[in-house]
Amino acid sequence: MREVAGRLGLRPTKQRGQNFVTDANTVRRIVAVSGVGPDDVVLEIGPGLGSLTLGLLETARSVVAIEIDELLADELPRTVAARMPERAASLSVITADALRVTELPEPPTAVVANLPYNVSVPVILHLLATFASWERGLVMVQAEVADRLAARPGSKIYGIPSVKMAWWADTARVGTVPPTVFWPVPNVDSGLVSIRRRPAPETTATREQVFTVVDAAFAQRRKMLRSALAGLVGSSAAASAAVEAAGIDPQTRGEMLGVVEFARIAEQLDWPAPPV
Repeated sequence: MREVAGRLGLRPTKQRGQNFVTDANTVRRIVAVSGVGPDDVVLEIGPGLGSLTLGLLETARSVVAIEIDELLADELPRTVAARMPERAASLSVITADALRVTELPEPPTAVVANLPYNVSVPVILHLLATFASWERGLVMVQAEVADRLAARPGSKIYGIPSVKMAWWADTARVGTVPPTVFWPVPNVDSGLVSIRRRPAPETTATREQVFTVVDAAFAQRRKMLRSALAGLVGSSAAASAAVEAAGIDPQTRGEMLGVVEFARIAEQLDWPAPPV
C-alpha cells in the first residue's frame, strides 16, 4: 500500500478521512463478520487503496465501490487487475461523493465499508434511504460513532443517530479495531457496527415528519419534551397536548423515547400539506 501511495504521490488527508487498513487479518475479520457470500453484490464506500475491496472480491459475487478521490478511483481497477486478475470483471467503480449517488450498476444486497469519520452517519442514512435492495451491512466507523449508532433509549450516548438508524434497521456493536492497523494511524479506536434492515414503524406520519420531531427533541438534550418541542408546534402548551395525545408524559426527555414513540408524537402534529 505504501508503494502504491508513493507511486501515486498520495498524501492521505484528514478532510476526506483517509485512513487505510493495512492489516490483512483485519480485512479477513471484517469480511467474515459481514457474512458476505457468493451471491452478494456488495456496495463499498471509500475503498481507498483497495485492501478491503480485495477481501470482499474473494467472497462476494461482485463489488460496487464508490470513491470520491479521482486518483484512488482510477487506481483501484489496476490494483485488482494486478493482484486478483480473475476477479477484475467483478468490480465496478463509481467516482463520486457517496452522498450524491442515487443510481448503481446493479442493486446491492449488502453494504460493507470503512467509512470516513466525518461523514459516516449521513452516508449510512443516505444508503438506507436510497437503495432499498440491501438487507444487511457491516460498517467500520469511529468507536464513539459506533456506540451512538447502536445505543438504546435511556443511554447517555443515545441521540439523533441512534433514533434515525432505528427507523431503518436493527444495529449492534460487534467489534473494535485498534488504530495500529491503519495508515496513517488515527488517534482513536474504530468500531464495527452490524446493520440488519427491518420494516419501518407502522405510522401515519412520514419519515421526514418523524425525523423533524427527533431533531427538535434532541436540539437541547436536557429539556423535557414539552419545552423541546415548543418551537416546533408554537408553544409548550401545544407541545404538552400533542405529547399527551401520543400517550407519553410531557415531562419525559427525548433520550428516553424509542423511534415508535417519536412516530406517535409526529402523528399528533399539524403538518403543512405537501406541495402539489
